[in-house]
Amino acid sequence: MKLTLPERSTVNAADTWDMTSIYPDDTAWQAEVDAIAAELPELLQFTGRLSESSAVLAEWFERSEALELRLGKVLMYASGYRNVDNSDQAAAARYDTALTLEAQVVTALSFAEPELLTLGFETLRRWLGQEPRLAHYKHYLDKLELQASHIRSAEVEEVLGMASAPLGSARDTHSILTDADLAFRPALDADGAEHTVAQGTIDALLMSPDRTLRKSAWESYADGALAFRNTLANCLATGVKQDVFSARVRRYDSSLQAALSETSIPEAVYRSAIETFRRNIPVWHRYWRLRQRAQGEPKLAVYDIAAPLADSPAIPFRQALDWVCAGLAPLGDEYVRTVRRGVLEQRWVDIYPNQHKSSGAFSSGRMGTHPFILLNYTEDVEGLSTLAHELGHSMHSYLTWQKQPFIYSDYGIFVAEVASNLHQALVRDYVMRTQPVHELQIALCLEAMSNLHRYLFLMPTLARFELEIHERAERGEALTAERLTELLAGLFAEGYGGLLDEDDERQGITWAHFPHHLYANFYVYQYSTGIAAAQVLSKGILAGKPGAVERYLEFLSAGDSLYPLDALKLAGVDMSQPEPMDAAYRYLESVIARLEELLD
Repeated sequence: MKLTLPERSTVNAADTWDMTSIYPDDTAWQAEVDAIAAELPELLQFTGRLSESSAVLAEWFERSEALELRLGKVLMYASGYRNVDNSDQAAAARYDTALTLEAQVVTALSFAEPELLTLGFETLRRWLGQEPRLAHYKHYLDKLELQASHIRSAEVEEVLGMASAPLGSARDTHSILTDADLAFRPALDADGAEHTVAQGTIDALLMSPDRTLRKSAWESYADGALAFRNTLANCLATGVKQDVFSARVRRYDSSLQAALSETSIPEAVYRSAIETFRRNIPVWHRYWRLRQRAQGEPKLAVYDIAAPLADSPAIPFRQALDWVCAGLAPLGDEYVRTVRRGVLEQRWVDIYPNQHKSSGAFSSGRMGTHPFILLNYTEDVEGLSTLAHELGHSMHSYLTWQKQPFIYSDYGIFVAEVASNLHQALVRDYVMRTQPVHELQIALCLEAMSNLHRYLFLMPTLARFELEIHERAERGEALTAERLTELLAGLFAEGYGGLLDEDDERQGITWAHFPHHLYANFYVYQYSTGIAAAQVLSKGILAGKPGAVERYLEFLSAGDSLYPLDALKLAGVDMSQPEPMDAAYRYLESVIARLEELLD
């Protein structure tokens, strides 16, 4: 079947997310942008006054947080229209306006934390006991005290605030190039028919049973990035240098320390995730051998590792939603009702791919909005899994926004992948138990392996890559396209163990396809820790362990009111210990063993 993408203007509105739930139109959005900009001078009048009294400090928090909440809605509206059509110049202009406004707000607020440090924590904690409006800031102050030595003077913080927008330009340039401007030659199937290669079609093409099509699509996708390798490498190198710059300005010993410090994640947790992966590379070699036998190829290639091993029934979006809701039943009726209402009535989800839509899938939204999910839905098990995954993120945000004040309305990246993977585990278990069709069972195992490949192979490999390029930048070494590609190709070669055909350039350019990950400063390792925690927690929920659901929902509602490791301990898993990561790879082995049984 030839894959083509519609223009955004032709997509059925019912299948798109509803940005009018934030502002009715662009005029209303612009009015809010102007109103926020006009209020900034009023906030600046608090400069030098936070030490006057606990009442003044409470008023500052109320006023500044109200403005930040409004800014979040401005940013969400602008990014929402941009992400669904990266070629829309009006949407791009609004997004740029929103980023400029964000930088202005950050600059206006930048004096506050240096001023709080001058006031002193003894006084601040006394005021928390005196002023009821400040009582819930205890955890915020604890975090601030831990970061005190890395907060600079008001003048330096102001400069850093003004620099926030230009410092994000490398990531934005990378995303625009890969999502909007990058053109891929059509892929050819075994009959010579052409298929559109784009961010929204590449995953489906690589899961085609037609090996000729898979090979052609993979080469086209890689070659598209290779054609701009130097520009993309310059963007990534700039992003890494920005991380190094920020770490040094804030007096951290390394970029890794800077990334982990704010959420109190020990470096040992990061390095343990990588070392656990390296110890378990032979498990992946077992899987490559299984695939080689099943596919009957003398030697596999990278474009073979997502190929189907059995015909899988189509899963329309509505069927996928029904299965997701049934799988989430252990979390309670109200939980499921919220999911169904959000998707069917409030239009949380932008469902199908279209031309120039951002690649992949993600959950977004801000306090003051409902969650928003960008999908590029495919009617298969992968589409089902992705829907479950992103709804996990959305429910995490939804419950946090319901329960927490603004100061704790976000949550650390370390916990972000737990809810999404727990959803997938619950839904996979439900469909496995209730849909005994042999082909679907194989497809479900392959979906699990696809997810595990991403979380326990690809992301640990990228984490090793990310650590190395930051350390090279810290040593003053150049990060050229050739060096980046050679490094990543070598890491993949270790993981493939000589069992897959080598194509170093095309494998090595994989870094160019992750603009939403490698610019997030040591984000990717948390995919591994997230799926490990999710497996432990889902086992307890599915087994009916007393209090497991209640503790998990409490975790989802905690937002940023706890440190990530403490929040996960509340849920019932200790990620400071090696056992959860080891258990994740034992689960991987069990899925491989089940797939071996099904294929035999």
